[in-house]
This record gives sequence, C-alpha cells and structure tokens, in this order.
Amino acid sequence: MRVTTPLRAAFAATSLTLALVACGSVDATQPKESDQVEHTDDISAGVQPDPAAVKLLPESVKTKGRISVAMDLSSPPTTFMAADNKTPIGFNPDMARLIAAKLGVKLQIDNVKFDTIIPGLQGGRFDFTATTMGATEERLKVLDMINYFQNGTGVAVPRGNPQKLAVHDLCGRRVGVQSGTTAEIKWLPQLNEKDCVSQGKPAITGVTLPSVNDSLTQLASKRLDAVMYDFTSLTWTAKRQPNVLEVLPERVVSAKVNVALPKGSPLTPAIQAAIQSIIDSPKYAEALDRWGFQGLGIETAAMAVPLGQ
Repeated sequence: MRVTTPLRAAFAATSLTLALVACGSVDATQPKESDQVEHTDDISAGVQPDPAAVKLLPESVKTKGRISVAMDLSSPPTTFMAADNKTPIGFNPDMARLIAAKLGVKLQIDNVKFDTIIPGLQGGRFDFTATTMGATEERLKVLDMINYFQNGTGVAVPRGNPQKLAVHDLCGRRVGVQSGTTAEIKWLPQLNEKDCVSQGKPAITGVTLPSVNDSLTQLASKRLDAVMYDFTSLTWTAKRQPNVLEVLPERVVSAKVNVALPKGSPLTPAIQAAIQSIIDSPKYAEALDRWGFQGLGIETAAMAVPLGQ
C-alpha cells in the first residue's frame, strides 16, 4: 500500500492530541491503557477478492491494478495517523483497505485537506474518498455517494460545561467548525436560523478553521465557546482528555455517511458491490468494534440521498 502525505497534513493528527495535552493534565479519569491501543495491523490481510465485485471493475482499473483514496488523516478515530506518523489508521483506512482487497487491487492513500477532496475527485486526482462524508444536495450534484456506516454531528464544550450550553442553546456563542464539513455548510447554519435568528435571538458566530485540531485548541484556550464536529471523533477525544472538554449528550443530527466518487464514475458499481460484500462479512463488525463503533453499522450499501430526506 502506498501512502502520500503532505508534510503539513502529516503532523495534523498528532498535534490534535498534543495540543489538548498541553492544555490539561492527566489524571485517574483517563481511559485505561487498553482503550488507547492503536490498531496498526492490516485488517484486510487474508481477505479474498469478491468475484462479483471484481467483475464490475473497469478494464482500465484492472490493468492498473491500483485504486487511490483521498483522506484527511487528522480525525481520530475514523481517519488519522498512528504514532509512527506514517501509518494511516482508523475506521476509514480499514474500510478502504477492505474495499481494495475485495476488488483484488492495491490501495494508494492520499492524505489531503478535507476541503480539497471534492475538487480533487472532480479533477481526477483520486478515485474515491472514504472520509465520513455526509450527502448534501450540492455534493450529490457532483459525486456518487454510497452509504457505509452511521455517524452524527455533536458539540463539544469545555470541561464542566461552565456556560451550561446545550445543542439548542448556542445563540450568541462562538462555535468552531472545520472548513468544508457538513457542520459548516449545513448543520450550524440550520441550527442558527431555527434556534436563534427566527426567534429574534443573537446569532451564532460560526468560526471556520482548517481542521478540528485548530477548533479544539481554540476551545481549550477559551477563544471558542463550543466546537461542532463528528460525534465519534469528539467523543474519542473527550475520553482521552477529560480534563479539557466534554461532549454534549444530544446530537445535532444522526445520519448515514458515505464513500464518494466523481459523478458517473465507471468505478462506482464495483465500489458499491465491494462495500456490500464487506457489510455482509465478519470483517465489517470487526472494523466497527475495534474503533468503538458498536451499533453504527448498516445493512445495505445504498446510493445516498440528501441529508434530511
């Protein structure tokens, strides 16, 4: 497996933990060591190609023998770097490796900023992405999107929630979001309109930053009141840094997330078949369980519909 990693992105995942450690001390409430094990083994080892999925591969891909996947490796536990700063780990790299194995091809992982993934797909730089992407109407105009598990959007606040914030009580607050995410383009604007603007209350100030690491660092330094991001990633971080932040129990939304390819890609049928083959195998439950995603699996690798429908 080949991994390409721009230097600025290579340090993003490790800086998330380091930045938070710098802002809070470790105590007995930290998770036990077994909860922090890095799964660096290749989950696809020994997985045989699925003949039905292989049959759907375009001849050009069969000839090349490799597919490329774009990921922003800065979001534990779905998509991040191991401590060696060179091994992509998390649920999304696991799924991408399994997809390649089911198709009988090699995998190239390209580590790029999240908001460059869609332009990269459109420009032919990558074959697909497995990066916990929600299906908005705008994205579906340019992408084929295939369901592969469930996730949600949550809100993190400083430890103890000193301002007593709630998901529907963020009016007048500064809330950090990562550039290009559904939190930025859909959920925060929707929450602001429904809970604040339409009620004559002060608007939420959305602060768009390049990465969730930047948002959480500003939360820890009190430059933000809250951070809106993937619920699984926020919960993962809060368990490891309980002195720094906590996640509000209510989610902003729960929804299926998707693997994405360029609209009309000849590779889409094969990828969809590979995902369904994974879902139908024990490897799917294994991948979910080892990242703490019990209960987030789905049964059908369906083509996505817009969020909220």
